[in-house]
Amino acid sequence: MSDLLIMLAVLIGSFGAGYALISKVPTMLHTPLMSMTNAISAVTILGALLLFASETSPTGKLIGMVALLAAAFNVVGGFVMTDRMLKLFKHPPRRGTGE
Repeated sequence: MSDLLIMLAVLIGSFGAGYALISKVPTMLHTPLMSMTNAISAVTILGALLLFASETSPTGKLIGMVALLAAAFNVVGGFVMTDRMLKLFKHPPRRGTGE
């Protein structure tokens, strides 16, 4: 039970610290920050997969599943948002130039 309390304390602490840090980031730095959170989420996915590979309690597996789903949602959402932002910089083809 103490492991579960430690995990919850780390989750709550990291949520608070992450919210405090990200809310202070200027708008023009959100894309580099998003790529960094994608990298962190990829590490979270690997950690959750390692958790599933070992013998754990059903509670541990549930926490791993939630972590895996949240991290996968963040990675996919990051790629979708980056794609949308990159489309803003594409110019429409010019008339009469054959492009």
